[in-house]
Amino acid sequence: MTVQKFHRAFGVYGIYARDGKLLVILKNGGPYIHRYDLPGGSLEDGESLQEAMKREFLEETGVEIEIEENIGVTDFKLPWEWRGFTNVHHIAVYYSVRKIGGGIVVPEQFEGQDSLGAVWVSEDDVSMENASPLVLKAFEWLRTGGLGEAVVYDEWEVLSGK
Repeated sequence: MTVQKFHRAFGVYGIYARDGKLLVILKNGGPYIHRYDLPGGSLEDGESLQEAMKREFLEETGVEIEIEENIGVTDFKLPWEWRGFTNVHHIAVYYSVRKIGGGIVVPEQFEGQDSLGAVWVSEDDVSMENASPLVLKAFEWLRTGGLGEAVVYDEWEVLSGK
């Protein structure tokens, strides 16, 4: 039996929905590469959760946001071989957000930038094959008002070369 070694990833993520669609980014790195993902990410040193949410959303989409509410926290586990780890345990804090300025732009590319830009998608547009667990969970929240249970994706495939 292979011993699993989990990398714990922690981040903040924004749900910005309009007309039945969700604003997502096209991911350019990590276990969700080449998939739709929610705008958001890790905290910088000394940053609060809300500060990180506003910064990440602006960096990845060009949209300036205001936080409406903290929806909750959930987590995902999936296979991802990276730096000696066999899996990732992704802990995600979800916020509902609304636009207060800016507009969708192609994001500036810099070290650590993993967004290729933002697009609007409907729930019919997404699946496990083209979206991260965060996006699937966001649509669950939009449908039900709850985040439900943590999800383990034993058969997760990290996409490459698309």
